[in-house]
Amino acid sequence: MTSASSINLADLELFRNGAPWDAFAELRANAPIHFNDEGDDGSGFYSVTRFHDIVKVLRDSNTFTSERFTNLEEVDAEQEEARRSLLETDGTRHRALRRLLQGQFTPAAVARYETFLRGLTATTLDNAFAKGEFDFVEEVAADFPIQVLAKLLDVPETDTDQLIEWGNRMVGFSDPDSADVLINSPESEKYRLLPFRSPAAQEVFDYGDKLANERRGKDGTDLVSVLINSDMSDGIPLTDRDFHTNFLLLVVAGNETTRHTITHTMRNLMANPDQLVYLQENPDMIPWAVEEFLRYASPVYHFRRTVTKEVEFEGHTFKVGDKVVPWFASGNRDDTIFDKPTKMDVTRNPNEHMTFGRGGPHMCLGNALARIELRVMFEDLLSRIDTVEHTGPVDFLRSNFVHGIKHMPVKVTLR
Repeated sequence: MTSASSINLADLELFRNGAPWDAFAELRANAPIHFNDEGDDGSGFYSVTRFHDIVKVLRDSNTFTSERFTNLEEVDAEQEEARRSLLETDGTRHRALRRLLQGQFTPAAVARYETFLRGLTATTLDNAFAKGEFDFVEEVAADFPIQVLAKLLDVPETDTDQLIEWGNRMVGFSDPDSADVLINSPESEKYRLLPFRSPAAQEVFDYGDKLANERRGKDGTDLVSVLINSDMSDGIPLTDRDFHTNFLLLVVAGNETTRHTITHTMRNLMANPDQLVYLQENPDMIPWAVEEFLRYASPVYHFRRTVTKEVEFEGHTFKVGDKVVPWFASGNRDDTIFDKPTKMDVTRNPNEHMTFGRGGPHMCLGNALARIELRVMFEDLLSRIDTVEHTGPVDFLRSNFVHGIKHMPVKVTLR
């Protein structure tokens, strides 16, 4: 077993084969507040790995702010100004931005899409299963949520491949197979004012501007129209930067996390065939099983916070400017909260996972949409398959930010 003192969660090699569950368990047990050195200059971050400690951080945005940005990258004031979105905003402005969009993501609002989702799921699975052998990511997991996003943005289906490519290039900022420019490379300085230091971000901005120019002043109800034509509740108009960064957030968040949860869930059910069979025999349990799908997948590892005032926290003194990183994936395997947390149990009840956060102002806006997408997908998928097996290795995203899978070749036989 690796000792807590030697664990380095900034080392991407630790995430080469997916989540480092053993490292998280060691930290929870022996170093729940763990300083991770990042360089000779004394920089670094504090990892918070226990469920209840993570909840405390998430619910106290006055002490642990998102304003100083939410990934591990150090950003200066100029970068903060250029790249700030809903994620990196607290207080009144955060509430105003959230209120602008939340009407499109309530359970009642997303329930209206169920008929559309069922037709889309059927088409996606028909096309994939007709091949027998295919890459589950490309043919199912990536295709399905991006089509949902296209409907919410009211963009043509012909644009979805481009949306997927942009998401891959940005979220894969630390993976040489995905990024145009690796985030820590000298070349990335040219793109320091763009989200993820990715040139793909500028392409997304340009695409969003085209849509905005077409819809400004009209009565559309799509997310682009809502962003550009609605008044802000705090009285501060939406700037071009606000539109750019929040449009980009919708493109990324509306696709990537659901995509990876779908892939992980298929992989996890393949590794736990008793759970797969149980759901096939008890399909009425799938809506509840979605919560275990989300807990077990943990598609986002963390969102960083920054300390605004000196504070005592679980026996440790945090100082102003300290980076504090709540690791959601670790919290989802905390054995003080979940009985046998390393076991996939689709009947687990209660299941108060933190895949969408766990309270606090930054609770995932799209959680109801993700849940209905997962439910509809697996209700259809599990009703059709007889067997499913890997035909090649699972290729994980090289990232300590997104717990992603790039490729998962499978062979499916149908009932």
